[in-house]
Amino acid sequence: MTDVPATRPADDPGASRTQEWISAVAWPLASFAVLLLAWEWLVPMAGIPEYILPIPSAFFERLWTDKALIFQHTLVTANEIVLGFLMAAVISIPLGYVIVSVRILEKAIYPVIVFFQLVPKIAIAPLFVVWFGFGLFPKVLLTFLLCFFPTLVASMTGFRALDERVLYLTRSMGASAWQTFRYVRVPAALTYIFSGLKVSAVFAATGAIVGEFVGANAGLGYLLLRGTSFLDMPLIFACLVALSVVGIVFSYLVDGLEVLLMPWQRKS
Repeated sequence: MTDVPATRPADDPGASRTQEWISAVAWPLASFAVLLLAWEWLVPMAGIPEYILPIPSAFFERLWTDKALIFQHTLVTANEIVLGFLMAAVISIPLGYVIVSVRILEKAIYPVIVFFQLVPKIAIAPLFVVWFGFGLFPKVLLTFLLCFFPTLVASMTGFRALDERVLYLTRSMGASAWQTFRYVRVPAALTYIFSGLKVSAVFAATGAIVGEFVGANAGLGYLLLRGTSFLDMPLIFACLVALSVVGIVFSYLVDGLEVLLMPWQRKS
């Protein structure tokens, strides 16, 4: 009589997802730890002075001692990043759908958008300061312009990717235009849209910092310029760490929104 092999219990999906999250956080942290330890050890060994390249312990200490000042300026930059990114998403995603749906607009408007996209945004940043001053709006506008085109192109690609036969099928089944848009076109385009949003999330921080470099009285870009003028390298690197944290948190928020809005792509 042959023995029947015992069946293995099914894996817990919750535990599997927890392990994936831990792995996604642990490996990057381990890589950064190795990099910082090597930096801490190799810089003094190479005899590089602190005013050129400070060791991590120096600028992390500065990050702690000036945490109130750096946090205040970090909030300003984070506000510019979020507002510019959201403005780009709110405008470019519907505009992408309209351009794809109305072919004459694609022929008339899209080339104009591409033309303005070819103009370097960094070159026109000083004009924004002249036109709008040193306040919040020019930084948000520059961030918006850097995020607008990637999101628009991704949205147009996503709305165009749906097979026309699927639309014919939904019409034959009696679906209304709104039902087709909500349950067919948007889910099919979300993968492409979030690809564009992830690219825009990287550009958003660049737009905010460049705007602050050109003219500002607050923000991490302003603090970086102040540190550069006094050759305060620990302060400069502390601001870079704060900016990196803002970018990482913002990228994870976009990833979390993708998981929330696209549950069908979650791994079991």
